[in-house]
Amino acid sequence: MEHKVTCVLAVVLMLALSSLAQDQEKTCTVSPGERENCGFPGVTATQCKERHCCFDDSVRGFPWCFHPMPIENPPEEECAF
Repeated sequence: MEHKVTCVLAVVLMLALSSLAQDQEKTCTVSPGERENCGFPGVTATQCKERHCCFDDSVRGFPWCFHPMPIENPPEEECAF
């Protein structure tokens, strides 16, 4: 019984830590159609980065300053009961 409790606590701790890590790890690899605007008309790359956002002006018709996407972490292994 003690092993099961320890295992459950370990899984909960790993999930909590991975959720914190996901909030901190982000990527600017976002397809144009998925970009969420983070800037304003005429925003510069420097102004965009000061907002902690991504800047890519290579695709017309989509936001150039946009919010980064969280990096997906692989699923954690579960304990065997």
